[in-house]
Amino acid sequence: MTTLTPTRGGTVLPPPAPSPSAARRRREGGTILAVPALVWYLVFMVGPMAAIFVVAALHWPGMLQPVTFAGLGNVRTVLDDPVFWEAVRNTAVQLAVALPVMITCAYMLGYYVAQRPPGHRVVRYLLFVPGLISTPAKAMVFYAALSPDGLANGALKAVGLGSLTDAWLASPSTALGCLIALDLWSGIGFTAVLFAARLSSVPDEVGEAAQLDGAGHWRAMWRIHFPVIRDYVGVVTMLQFLWTLFGSAQHVLLLTQGGPGASSTTLSFLVYQKAFIAADLGYSQTVGVFLFLTGLVGLLLIRRSFRQTY
Repeated sequence: MTTLTPTRGGTVLPPPAPSPSAARRRREGGTILAVPALVWYLVFMVGPMAAIFVVAALHWPGMLQPVTFAGLGNVRTVLDDPVFWEAVRNTAVQLAVALPVMITCAYMLGYYVAQRPPGHRVVRYLLFVPGLISTPAKAMVFYAALSPDGLANGALKAVGLGSLTDAWLASPSTALGCLIALDLWSGIGFTAVLFAARLSSVPDEVGEAAQLDGAGHWRAMWRIHFPVIRDYVGVVTMLQFLWTLFGSAQHVLLLTQGGPGASSTTLSFLVYQKAFIAADLGYSQTVGVFLFLTGLVGLLLIRRSFRQTY
């Protein structure tokens, strides 16, 4: 706010401009305050990211083993490994199925909750429950449901469909699907709560105007409200993309160990497997570089797809 200073003769003068030295001191003070955050970012963010590329160029058969330079040898080893390509296929299927289904269902649930139907507060809490359960507990729930003597097979037998029973987590044709189902179960409710919170901030006049124009809920949901929060949908999609891409290793580790064979091995689990089980750190971080580049390209594509067009 600018303060005008009256003079003796009644003339109003603007305040004196700050001296260049004062402005320079303020800039220097802001820079000094930013130094701790910058150091933290360089040490704990940029440093590990650069280390991935360095280790990917090394032949390192274990933490206490001698290290030699491998150059592009690890890249050739990875590209010649059929397990790597199986992991690429599984990761692509996981993203192609889980991400669209999760975002679409979560948005529709979030829109429903944002309309404040009877009991909407209870529904909101119930949707958030999977986000409050730890990953091992969620894995145990799915293990109990999908084991040969679990709830799924028991329900099929109870309704006379015993011929459809299967060892779901031990079958090459269903193991990856079970992991995708776990991703959806644990992610849809939490994401729906995020969408409901954002949709609740949309002015009520927008929905009322759509109703006056004769728009039903389906049209209002996709043609009116979705464009308003399109950028937020993009942010949530990016977060779920990163979680699915990088966080699937824990579900694989707890439920299938990547098997049978490599039918449920994903890229993030392959990084863990090669580093901590096979003790091949060079191979592991080469896959990590590929995973990093995949995540970067995916984020750019999602951002471009959901950016506002007005």
